[in-house]
Amino acid sequence: MNPTTLIGKIRSQKARIGVIGLGYVGLPLTIAFCRAGFPVTGFDIDPEKTGLLAHGKSYLRHIDASSLANPAANFLATTDFSKLAATDCIVICVPTPLNKHREPDMSYVLDTAAVIAKYLRKGQLVCLESTVYPGATDEDLRAVLEKSSLKAGRDFYLAYSPEREDPNNKDFSTGTIPKVVGGYTEACLAAALALYDTVVSRTVPVSSTKVAEASKLLENIYRSVNIALVNEMKMLFDRMGIDVWEVIEAARTKPFGFQAFYPGPGLGGHCIPIDPFYLTWKAREYDFATRFIELAGEINTNMPYYVAQKTAEALSARGKCLKDAKILILGLAYKKDIDDVRESPSLKLIELLTEQGAAVHYNDPHVPAMKKTRKYDFKLQSVALTKRNLKRYDCVLIATDHSFYDYDFIVEQAALVVDARNAVKSPHANVVKA
Repeated sequence: MNPTTLIGKIRSQKARIGVIGLGYVGLPLTIAFCRAGFPVTGFDIDPEKTGLLAHGKSYLRHIDASSLANPAANFLATTDFSKLAATDCIVICVPTPLNKHREPDMSYVLDTAAVIAKYLRKGQLVCLESTVYPGATDEDLRAVLEKSSLKAGRDFYLAYSPEREDPNNKDFSTGTIPKVVGGYTEACLAAALALYDTVVSRTVPVSSTKVAEASKLLENIYRSVNIALVNEMKMLFDRMGIDVWEVIEAARTKPFGFQAFYPGPGLGGHCIPIDPFYLTWKAREYDFATRFIELAGEINTNMPYYVAQKTAEALSARGKCLKDAKILILGLAYKKDIDDVRESPSLKLIELLTEQGAAVHYNDPHVPAMKKTRKYDFKLQSVALTKRNLKRYDCVLIATDHSFYDYDFIVEQAALVVDARNAVKSPHANVVKA
């Protein structure tokens, strides 16, 4: 199989691109391909998403999808997966969560592969972007796709290119972030590079899909381990009466050998809380214990418990029990200025505090109402951040430091503020760092 035909079609922008999964990864990629001049079909099982996108409306606050409604964009949003047969390049951007045993849940990827196999034809490129363990593309994904009777590397191209999206990052976008690409064969790599070269400023070819898969895991494990380090330092320095935030600011003045990471109430988002466990699970196949990674996961997972305990202690110091206390959590999203609540530590905090008898509400300007997640179904709505409401609560817990918040106003009105994000910089009698 010679990739010249497909590469020529890509370079002339005549290749139809299919993106499966129109979420935090798939939607920005879809917009990038449309802007590059490709005809694009976006696939999703949620008809509400495809309906909104067909009219140029985004369901993600930080992404403007209005350009998709322009006829010149040549974009089709659909739940009809039979249209995969008309595409030349298929990019898979579906979730890869953990199951209740903290093991990889590959069902979304493999179910998607089974659907693709029904419509797969010779000369197509299939590229996976979802985070997986090393070997998932060459072994598991390929096995399902080849049930079509077509063979990877002979009849169709197979590649892996890990997503590197960072929602609402003003400094980097889909097009400016270097893209690691690995192929099942050299021809597969050539086809995938040709595709991504049209929408990103720099592609980084590697020798195999396994290397590309491992690079994604290393990136997020690096962050997880370093965040765990500062989280542990925060708990230790708290006992020693030392402000960890001041320590970090002092340390980051060193111009070499140090990169600042910051503590928080726990890890959120789809990547850092989940991805490291994909490698720890795969490592067992090689009779190898990833102790460092698992210890970091243990520390980070414990942070909501630490913040809940600090909240209880702060209330007790003011003669109030956590049981029957009224608590307002500020910020439901896992990081500032976005509406993404995936794996948010705020959800765990609500669960922990509620279990201990507290009446818990939240405010988040980006999340007006809570929707059911894989783990939680709280049925809460955002409370207006008024003077009267702030005075109603025994404690205001800052879990996400949105730019929207007027922290001076909050501190002035609240009886007690527990700050898990260092949002309140100067000391106040009613502010406790957690």
